[in-house]
Amino acid sequence: MKRNGILIRLAAVTAAVLCGLLPFFGHAETPEEVITEEIILDETGETEKAEEPENPAREAFIDDIIALGEKLYKQAKGKLQRAHYKEDIYICKNFTVYLFRQTRSKYRMAEYPDVQLKIPDNLPTAQCKPYYYGYCWKDVPAEEGNPFVIADQFLYDTSLTYEENLEKAMALMRQVRRGDFFQMTADYSHGKGAHSAIMIADWDPETDTVHWMDSNMAGRKVNGIRYGMVQFDAEESVRWWAEAFCVKKRGATLYRLRDDIIFAGE
Repeated sequence: MKRNGILIRLAAVTAAVLCGLLPFFGHAETPEEVITEEIILDETGETEKAEEPENPAREAFIDDIIALGEKLYKQAKGKLQRAHYKEDIYICKNFTVYLFRQTRSKYRMAEYPDVQLKIPDNLPTAQCKPYYYGYCWKDVPAEEGNPFVIADQFLYDTSLTYEENLEKAMALMRQVRRGDFFQMTADYSHGKGAHSAIMIADWDPETDTVHWMDSNMAGRKVNGIRYGMVQFDAEESVRWWAEAFCVKKRGATLYRLRDDIIFAGE
């Protein structure tokens, strides 16, 4: 009887263990699958909700703009391009406008699907006062085709110290995101005046730098004609950029494509 009791207890323990293992090996009567939100671990080991995918049309538009900029950069082969006459696409603002216009036909805004996209001109000199020309664009409404919003803007504030202004200027550059269009009036190593660029990557917090593409930031005159350098994946520190436009009567604006970019015809 004692031996039988031991065998009965062993059988009970074995059954309990097997029941505990069943979830790992499956069961003929498994309940319906429970779908949960995907989670990921951050660098600290904490869990966080997976990011939603970006708007594919908006990302495709940015991809097209950057790809064309890279193509023109490679075609230039490091040689200076004419940036003198008003129709020359290698003048800084002309370059960014050209990239936009050559790629816009496939895209629209969901709110205004029948309106062709438009990039605004720079604000005229008289309307920029008391600041210098070149820190921003005309305020064209979205219903007229402007797909950009102001992500951030800096204007030198004479009521603050230079150091306080510089902190604000650097804060603007740390808002940079891939695909942003950048407009400034500067006084720096490359000269004085307006300049336009397109950011090709998010601000890098590890190096505190930004990457961009542009034309005619650097260049020279030959026989009185201006020629500019085409740049792609140029990199400089946030401070370098901020010091360029952190000057009295100067400033900068960061423009970003709206979130409701769609493919034309959707």
